[in-house]
Amino acid sequence: MRELTKAEEQVMLILWEIKEGLTKDVIEKMSPPKPAYNTVSTVIRVLEGKGFIDHKAIGNTHIYFPLISEAQYKHFAFDKVMNNYFENSYQSLVSFLVKEKNMDIEELDELIQLAEKLKNKK
Repeated sequence: MRELTKAEEQVMLILWEIKEGLTKDVIEKMSPPKPAYNTVSTVIRVLEGKGFIDHKAIGNTHIYFPLISEAQYKHFAFDKVMNNYFENSYQSLVSFLVKEKNMDIEELDELIQLAEKLKNKK
């Protein structure tokens, strides 16, 4: 799996939401200013080439749908962030969240409880 560009991610978020749709359906869900039809169509073809989406042909119409789930991509993206920025250390990640994102004591407590649950499952 490869990382998505911002435009590709925007299209994928919409396709994950609507499950399947035409190029015009994707454009309708985009925030203004909406890109040109050809621009979105090109992004969709690139995503198809990368194996993120596929289509069903009905006559001359293509209905696009995701092949990669949002959960699969989140897992990939999270692993990439963990590897590139936190050296695969959850301790580094939690330390960053506490220091840089002003995580309050209640949120930290929830995180500790979740970690304990996961630890006990092993």
